Order: sequence, then C-alpha cells, then structure tokens
Amino acid sequence: MTAAVIQLDSRGTEELRRHWGVCVVLGIASLILGTVALGASGIVTLASVLFFGWMLVFGGAVQAVHAFWFRRWGGFFRHLLGGVLGIVVGGLLVARPLAGAESITLLLAAFFVVGGAFRIMSALAVRFPSWGWTLMSGVITLLLGIIIWRQWPISGLWVIGTFVGIDLIFDGWSLVMLGTTARQQPA
Repeated sequence: MTAAVIQLDSRGTEELRRHWGVCVVLGIASLILGTVALGASGIVTLASVLFFGWMLVFGGAVQAVHAFWFRRWGGFFRHLLGGVLGIVVGGLLVARPLAGAESITLLLAAFFVVGGAFRIMSALAVRFPSWGWTLMSGVITLLLGIIIWRQWPISGLWVIGTFVGIDLIFDGWSLVMLGTTARQQPA
C-alpha cells in the first residue's frame, strides 16, 4: 500500500517559494510560543480551560437562541437542551477552571490508557506490515496515560499546557522546514 501524495500545482509551488520567509517567521513565532507554553504550562492549562469554557457558554447560548428562533421545528428540545448543557458545562469550567482542568486531564489519561491498550492488542493480534511501529506507539501512549493518571490530580495543572506547548513546537518546526524547503525549490 502506498501513501497518497498531494502535489501542489505550479501556482501553489510558486506562491510558497515567493513567501517562504513568512513560513519561517511564523514557524519561529510558534516555536517561541511553544517554548513559553512549556515553561508556563500551568498558566496555559488554565487559559485553555477558560477559553474552552467560554466557547461552550457562547456556543450554548447560540444553540438556545436557535432553538427559540425555530421553535416550531421538530428539533426544538434537542437544540434547547444542547444549548443549556453547553451553558452549564461552560459555566462550570469558567467558574472552576482548576477542577475543569483536573477533569479534562483525567479523561485524557483514560483515553491514552484505553487507546494504547487497543493499539498494543491490535498490533500483537494482527501482525500487519510494520506492526512494530503500532506496538511501540501503543506502549508509549499507554505509558503516557499511566503517568498522567498516577500523578492525577496534580497532572491537571500541567498536562493541557504541556500538550499545547508541544503542539506549537512541532507545528512551528514544520513551518520552518516548509519555508526553508520552499526557498530551495528551483524557479
């Protein structure tokens, strides 16, 4: 089985080549933000939970307004209940962001433990091509879930911010590499 590769047309390649510096600058900014996020993972965790909570509140309000706006439509109660749920859960996250971070972190730990166990079982049971990589991925995911779970509730203070920081760093690195590669493409 071969991986599908999407080729850019000549306009896309030319535009990347012309604006390679923007990719590099944005990548460096993302690397810096990711490093700061790793250094301040507790603050980033709380900021992320507050942001998520406010998005749930506003999204819930929009959904509730939608329910009343189209109240004769058959989905009135579903939209109303969804809106109320968004407002309540978002409000709880905003009112108690630390408890929200702990809850979300516990869900992440469970997700990693179960997901890692399933990857390990499927790699060992099926032995498909390159099954060892899936096995290794499953072991790492399982161990990550166990580490987070064993340190819970303290891990609720740093996990989300650490994940945001790691994502920013990897995204920044990929943008820097995209920009430098685009610069080297022939005209």
